[in-house]
Amino acid sequence: MLKKILAVLMALFAAAAFAAVDVNKADAIQLDSIKGIGPAIAGKIAEERKKAPFKDWDDFVTRVPGIGDKSAAKLSEGGLTVNGAAYKGMVAKPEAKKDSKPAATAVTAAAAPAATARPADSKAAAPAMSAEEKKAAAKKEKDEKAAAAKKAQEDKAAAMKKEKEDKAAAAKAKPVAAKASEPSAKK
Repeated sequence: MLKKILAVLMALFAAAAFAAVDVNKADAIQLDSIKGIGPAIAGKIAEERKKAPFKDWDDFVTRVPGIGDKSAAKLSEGGLTVNGAAYKGMVAKPEAKKDSKPAATAVTAAAAPAATARPADSKAAAPAMSAEEKKAAAKKEKDEKAAAAKKAQEDKAAAMKKEKEDKAAAAKAKPVAAKASEPSAKK
């Protein structure tokens, strides 16, 4: 039983070791095996690595032309590491304009959980969202937009109903006002 557990642990360790490719230790073939790195990028990495090994992800992104925060995050997801560390940077997302949308949408933005907020600093250390988390966030955003649209539609319908009632009340009041003014015209 103990041998089976050790064998499973060794297999998992070996799989993890083969999945990660360190940019400072990998050859061109290993670098090319990472999704997003082709022969041209592998050549640029090797050329920069000859000058000095990469210290960290910031050093890697700065020194290798064509690699930015987005591509670094994708390469890290593909198994690339720098000195054994995965990329922890996050790309800053543009902030939504305030007060440029109807009130119903503003309510949706206020109701969004703080967990989905992204740091404004592109170098801030935040873990990348998994595909499952992205899917859940997209579904939640879609549901919130649908709820906001429904609320806006209900508000519009209520305003139209109120306007209609006001017109009907004004129409009823008009004949009464006309009758009230008739006796004064005869005098």
